[in-house]
Amino acid sequence: MSTISAGTTSGTALVSTGDTTGALVLQTNGSTTAVTIDASQNVTFANSANLPNTFGFKNRIINGAMVIDQRNSGAEVNPAVSFDYYLDRWFIKSQQSGKFKIGQNAGAVTPPTGFIKYLGITSLAATTVGASDAYQVRQNIEGFNVADLGWGTASAETVTLSFRVYSSLTGTFGGALRNSADNRSYPFSYSIPTANTWTTISITIAGDTSGTWLTDNGIGIQLLFSLGVGSTLSGTAGAWAAANYQSATGAVSVVGTNGATWYITGVQLEKGSTATSFDVRDYGRELIMCQRYYQQNTVPTAGLYGNTMGQVYAGTNIQSGLQLSTPMRATPSASIIGTLTWSGGLAGNTTVNLSSFGTIYYTPLTTLIGIAGTVASSQTGGYNWTLSSSAGGGYSLSAEL
Repeated sequence: MSTISAGTTSGTALVSTGDTTGALVLQTNGSTTAVTIDASQNVTFANSANLPNTFGFKNRIINGAMVIDQRNSGAEVNPAVSFDYYLDRWFIKSQQSGKFKIGQNAGAVTPPTGFIKYLGITSLAATTVGASDAYQVRQNIEGFNVADLGWGTASAETVTLSFRVYSSLTGTFGGALRNSADNRSYPFSYSIPTANTWTTISITIAGDTSGTWLTDNGIGIQLLFSLGVGSTLSGTAGAWAAANYQSATGAVSVVGTNGATWYITGVQLEKGSTATSFDVRDYGRELIMCQRYYQQNTVPTAGLYGNTMGQVYAGTNIQSGLQLSTPMRATPSASIIGTLTWSGGLAGNTTVNLSSFGTIYYTPLTTLIGIAGTVASSQTGGYNWTLSSSAGGGYSLSAEL
């Protein structure tokens, strides 16, 4: 073993050992890094980050630190509605409605070191979970974002899932990875030994060499965290199965205890067999990544919202374009938030209180919205329409997986 001391924070050194294998210790301003070269000339930096994951899109989870909450702005939803999104990119499945509530920083506990937000679940009843029932928190990962993993081929890459979790319950909890067809799954388990304490979890999973895993803008991988999953949908932890397993057999049921809490943050899914430091992205970048799937435009106070070009066609229909914050995954669906009004036309004398949107024509930068049968037949041609709303009102666009 050789030791090199540079005495500076940067520089170049040429070292010749005369051997094809060996080890060096690089010392820079008192900080040392062990460098090992094996017989195949592979170089390993023992004290560095996992180099293949250091650059680019290391964490395949979006909003893993739970900082983006466009829909609820941090407010707790009580009770949570089944089959819906709450914090951005995080989806809830609940076999029966009203069984738990959800919120950003619910319960107001101190987040783990390095984080300021978490997703919080509180059970609202002691629910008996049927054999085919499932209560879960899920993120559907777009196929484009996991295409390089090569799942479904002989070259399938290993991944590591890591996260911080906190619960009023203790024991062995469960979850799963699953494909879009729900016919390939990997149940996993993790332990929370101490109640009401943040626990760091790391689970390494060999990539699946079988099944179909989408590599387009559909669902590439589903990551499921169980809040209570029945026996039919539970399987042996630690192995791939040709089945729709959504948790590990025997896992703790959070919804089985009234008032039980389960909090999570720092969720990371990365290529490789080692959990590395959490991939901290700047807030603006994380928001844009979320807006590929969901974006909303609302006003803080009642009044003017914005101007948009539009036209009246087929006698009584409006067609108008809405500017997107960022291109979306697919043609979105549109919804009204609060009260939304369009006014314009000849001399600005037509006012339309919108109740719903009609046909949507999508391009990467603009969504063209159709609103059917809302204006007088005399209002024809193209106009500059003014969009206004009550406080907190506006519209949302969703292209969720």
